[in-house]
Amino acid sequence: MIRSTACRTGLAQRTRLLVWGMIAALLLVPAVAMQFTPEVNWGVEDFLAAAVLLGGGGLALEVAARLLADPRKRALAALVILGLLLVLWAELAVGILD
Repeated sequence: MIRSTACRTGLAQRTRLLVWGMIAALLLVPAVAMQFTPEVNWGVEDFLAAAVLLGGGGLALEVAARLLADPRKRALAALVILGLLLVLWAELAVGILD
């Protein structure tokens, strides 16, 4: 079986900026909401947990994009990573797996 030696560079620059920009925007939403309502009350540990979770998801997307050359496999990996991220977020938020 012949393996492709094509250079896999990971995410395109625009996609990389979009992913990391969305992660930063998601982290800013509760920070801004805390300024307008007392119902959103995040502490440092909440922001740290969200940053680790979202940053880990972003890094997983980067790794998957570098390891997988087939666009369909990349898309599937992105969907799996996003699904895991959402399940973990829901578990941390409300404990759906209890």
